[in-house]
Amino acid sequence: MGIATLLFNAIGCYSYLMTQTGSLAELGMTPEQIAYFDTFPAWADAAWALGVWCALLGSILLLLRRKLAFAAFAVATVGLIATTYFELLVSQIPDSLQNPLLMATIWISTLFSLWYSRWMSAAGVLR
Repeated sequence: MGIATLLFNAIGCYSYLMTQTGSLAELGMTPEQIAYFDTFPAWADAAWALGVWCALLGSILLLLRRKLAFAAFAVATVGLIATTYFELLVSQIPDSLQNPLLMATIWISTLFSLWYSRWMSAAGVLR
C-alpha cells in the first residue's frame, strides 16, 4: 500500500514542481493552461504544496511504519480541501483542464490514505 501511495503522490509533487519552475510547456500545456496556473494566489500555491508534499511524506512514513503518517495525511487533506475550494469556487478552470475523474481519484486516494494510516495505527502496525 505504501509503495502505491508513494508513486501516486510523487506524481502530484512532480506536477507541482513543474508548475513552480515554469516548465509546463514541456508537459505540452497550452498558453491558456499555463496562464491559469500563473494566476494562483500565494495561499492556493501554499495549499497545493501542503497537500502534495505532506501526502508524499505520509507515504514515506507509512513505509517506515510510523504513526505520524496519519498526521501527514491529515495535513495533506487540509491542503486538498483548500486547493479544491480555490479550483471550484474561486477560479475559472479552463475547459481543457477540467477533469472530474482526476479530481475524484485524488480525493479517493487522499481519504483512503488517511483512513488506512489511522487503521494501521489502531492495529498497532504503525509505531
